[in-house]
Amino acid sequence: MAGSQDQLEIKFRLSDGTDIGPKSYSAATSIVTLKESVLAQWPKDKEYGPRTVKDLKLISAGKVLENNKTVGDCQSPLCDLPGGVTTMHVVVQPPSVEEG
Repeated sequence: MAGSQDQLEIKFRLSDGTDIGPKSYSAATSIVTLKESVLAQWPKDKEYGPRTVKDLKLISAGKVLENNKTVGDCQSPLCDLPGGVTTMHVVVQPPSVEEG
């Protein structure tokens, strides 16, 4: 049973309501790795997709997830049911225009 708790089913909800996933990730997976996965699976037919992981924010249980954290660090016992699918919201930040 301990092995199954180390894996989480995560799906990523895009701003238009469509999902990427669910897919199984280890609790030791970093948030940067999740962002890379979202970037690789981003639907090609969508306009204004992210170009790099810096363009993405992942939100779970109302919190913006930090790149240096792992999936296990971000688990919420109130929201994440064993055997359930965790939904993370994906926010694409448009590239900032730097004023010169």
